[in-house]
Amino acid sequence: MRKFGIKIAAGMGVLAVLAIGGARVLTASRQVDVAASVDINDSRLAKAGAYIARTADCVACHTVPNGKPFAGGLAMQTPVGTIYSSNITPDKQAGIGNYSYADFKNAVQHGIRKDGTPLYPAMPYPSYAIMPDADIQALYAYFMSDVEPHGKPSADSTIPWPLNMRWPMAWWQLVFTSRREFVAPAGASEKLVRGAYLVEGPGHCGACHTPRGLAYQEKALSLADGDAFLSGAVIDGWRAKSLRGEAQGLQSWSAADIAMFLKTGRTDKVAAFGAMADVVEHSTRHFTDEDIASIAAYVKQLPAVKGKLDTFPPRTDTTTAALLDGRYDSRGAVIYMEQCVTCHRADGQGVPRLFPALANNSAVFAQHPQSIIQITLEGGKMPSNSHDAMAFAMPGFNHLSNQDITDVINFIRTAWVNQAPPIGEGDVARTRAFLAKKKPNIEAGGKHE
Repeated sequence: MRKFGIKIAAGMGVLAVLAIGGARVLTASRQVDVAASVDINDSRLAKAGAYIARTADCVACHTVPNGKPFAGGLAMQTPVGTIYSSNITPDKQAGIGNYSYADFKNAVQHGIRKDGTPLYPAMPYPSYAIMPDADIQALYAYFMSDVEPHGKPSADSTIPWPLNMRWPMAWWQLVFTSRREFVAPAGASEKLVRGAYLVEGPGHCGACHTPRGLAYQEKALSLADGDAFLSGAVIDGWRAKSLRGEAQGLQSWSAADIAMFLKTGRTDKVAAFGAMADVVEHSTRHFTDEDIASIAAYVKQLPAVKGKLDTFPPRTDTTTAALLDGRYDSRGAVIYMEQCVTCHRADGQGVPRLFPALANNSAVFAQHPQSIIQITLEGGKMPSNSHDAMAFAMPGFNHLSNQDITDVINFIRTAWVNQAPPIGEGDVARTRAFLAKKKPNIEAGGKHE
């Protein structure tokens, strides 16, 4: 029996060696050794790269609030632990200053670090894979010549062993990523083609708005890959809404609403919150008007997800009159009048561009309530922009009990013309526990991940 156990252990050891060795071979086979010479002193190339970096939203992920640009340390919560973004400044010790253009291309488009280590898919290299070489070269020139070096070391993730081993990522990359090119939607106009490219490629909208499978892979990288594309997902505890055409997606948004939201982080009804506020502040508000219009046009024409409600049935608002008459028929209505009415008003319309509406707000009546629960507990801040004079903040209400939060959210989700399923106290408790366990951003860094 003992000999049999030894044989099993030996066999498992051999399999492990083969798996690790195979992973190294796979990683080596995916690396490119391009001979392209990039003139990092070409100011026009670097300027083009600066704009491409905005479209790729590099700064939002690789910068902590009030920190040095691109120095890393932003905490990204995953189901198995926290990953911290790395330093991508041209510092030669802590950053990517020693990366050749081939090293840079391998990291950005193939998910392979200079030392051959596979990168976690928190880095959206499956989306960046469709970017043309000219754009990657411009990015490289920008990072190597115009970004200020900073010596903050990158931090280790909190993912526990053995899940934090990197070599299995090579097999993940074999299964879930491939070298691919952008395929324009059939019969699309030049405007829609540009929008589709920005959404699928550098904008990597699917990284947040497309659900992921058990192996943390995006279920679809384009609409051609399946109906899951941009159908909504949970990221960092927030519900990244569906960007499709159903009632709880973008059906109630016009293309002009979408464009204004990307440019300013707000419309007359809604405001960006959570990670999307960072995306607007650091990325989309810097896009050209033409690119914003292209994204808005492309997203707006996406069909509803199969099986989801296209439009809500009509409903009459009886809430406003009841509140104004002092008829509070639920504990949630009482809490609303105590805590919320000053900014969001009895009619739920808020104040355009200052305090978001709660009536007919797609974030409020979303099928999944994670976002409205989290912003009620934690609060949030509007992104700054050049269009609005002030960026307002919402305070957190985590001093309220789970039952109070449940009651007021259920009131809001069914008041005025809103139509959304109820939440339970357990939903609030889970979100509160998630927030309590969130790891903070790294200000001073740890050793390189």
